[in-house]
Amino acid sequence: MSTAPDTAVRAFVEDHREAFLDDLAQWLRIPSVSADPDRADDVRRSARWLADALAGTGFPTVEVWDTPGAPAVFAEWPSGDPEAPTVLVYGHHDVQPAAREDGWHTDPFEPVISGGRMYARGAADDKGQVFFHTLGVRAHLAATGRTAPAVNLKLLIEGEEESGSPHFPALVRARAERLACDAVIVSDTGMWSEDTPTVCTGMRGLTDCQIDLHGPDQDIHSGSFGGAVPNPAMEAARLAAALHDEDLRVTIPGFYDGVIELTARERELLAELPFDEDGWLRTAHSHATHGEAGQSTLERIWARPTAEVNGIGGGYQGPGGKTIVPSTAQLKLSFRLVAGQDAEAVQRSVRDWVAERLPAGIRHEITFWGATRPCLTPLDHPALRSVVRAMGRAFDKPIRFTREGGSGPAADLQDVLGVPVLFLGISVPSDGWHAPNEKVELDLLMKGVETAAYLWDDLARHWRPAASDAAPGA
Repeated sequence: MSTAPDTAVRAFVEDHREAFLDDLAQWLRIPSVSADPDRADDVRRSARWLADALAGTGFPTVEVWDTPGAPAVFAEWPSGDPEAPTVLVYGHHDVQPAAREDGWHTDPFEPVISGGRMYARGAADDKGQVFFHTLGVRAHLAATGRTAPAVNLKLLIEGEEESGSPHFPALVRARAERLACDAVIVSDTGMWSEDTPTVCTGMRGLTDCQIDLHGPDQDIHSGSFGGAVPNPAMEAARLAAALHDEDLRVTIPGFYDGVIELTARERELLAELPFDEDGWLRTAHSHATHGEAGQSTLERIWARPTAEVNGIGGGYQGPGGKTIVPSTAQLKLSFRLVAGQDAEAVQRSVRDWVAERLPAGIRHEITFWGATRPCLTPLDHPALRSVVRAMGRAFDKPIRFTREGGSGPAADLQDVLGVPVLFLGISVPSDGWHAPNEKVELDLLMKGVETAAYLWDDLARHWRPAASDAAPGA
C-alpha cells in the first residue's frame, strides 16, 4: 500500500482543518431540535444550510426532501464508472434539546473549542459525524486527482432521528429508487475509546408493548372480596416474574427461533476489547452485573435478545394504605432482538403467551408500538473489510469490532433497499450524547475525515458488488 496518498490526504486535511471547523460551528449554531415544535423553522434552516454546504463541496445533485415532519437532505455524486459500488451515507441533522440551565458550562448552541475539543449540541451526535464526509470526499479527490469520487456516492441526512424517525420508513419506501445502492454507511455511532478504534458490526432490533389488564369493574374491598376474585395487579406481577427462568433466559415459546449465535471467532474478538466491568457498572449506575447465564456482559448487551420490564403499575399508589383489589393494572415490556429474529413472530408469541397465562376474569389488551429490525454485517463482507482498512490507515492502529445494544433507523434502509448496513463513527463514550456539555474530540474528528477520504478508493478497488450480495439478518 502506497503511503503517498496518505501523505496527500493528511496534508489536505491539515490545510483545510480551520475552515472546516469554522463551517461546522456555523451549522452547530442552528438549534435544529426536532422534538420542539417551536424549533421547526430551525430544523428546516439546518436542512437548507447542509444542502448549500453539500453543493459547495461539489455534489452535483442536492435536494431537500420534505416529509410530514422535518425535512431530510439527499445528495448524489456519480463516479462515472458503471461498475463502481454505489454507497449511501446515512446520518441526521436534528439534535436533542439543550439549554444552559440543564448544566451546560457554555451556551449549547454557541460552539466553543477548548482543550482540543469542540463543545456544542450536535458536535458528536450527529452533525460533526455527518460533516466530516464533506472534507473527506474533497481530500479523496485531491489525493487521487479525480474529479468525482471513486464510488457512486449518495447521502441521506434525516431531520427527525432524535424524535424517533416517525416519517423515515415511509420516506425510504417512497424514495427507494433514488436511494438504491450496494451498501449503507451509517455515521451515527461511535468507537470503544480514543485508544481503541473500533468498527460496529451490528445493532439490535426492538419491539415494545403495553399490556392492560382489567379485573373487577371498579376497585373493591380486599377484605370482602380479596382472595376470591382475580387481582389484575397480582397478574401483572406474575407475568413479569414469569418472563425469565432461573438462568434468566426468556421463557416465551419461540422467542429464540432463528437467533444467529456468535461464532467462536466473534467471541474471541469481543474478548479482545479492554472491558473494565467496574467502570462499565459506574456508567450504568448499577452495583452488579446480572443476565443470561453463560454469556459475558458484552455478549448480553450486544449479541443476545432480551426482555425487559420497563414499567409495572396498578392499584393504589398514594401515601398510607388502601385495602383494595384494584380494577386495572399495566405492564410495559420491551424486547431487544438480534439477527435472525422476526419482530412480528415475536409479537405473536408474546400475545399467545400472555393469553395462556391469564386466569378467567382478567380481560386484557396488548398494544405494540411498532418494530425495528436488527442489523448485522458478517466480518468477511468486502465492504466491511474496506471500512476496517480505511480506519486502520487513518488511526495507524489495529481496528477492533463492537456491536450496539440499542436500535435505530438503519434497519429501515436495510429492509427497504435490501443491502448491508455498515457503521463508520469516531465518537467516544465521553462525548456525552444527549447530555449537557456534549463535545467532539477534534483529533478524532479529523481521523473520521481521513477514514472517509481513504474509504471510497478502497471500496472501488476491492469490491465489485454481485447480484448475490444480500442484506445479512434480513
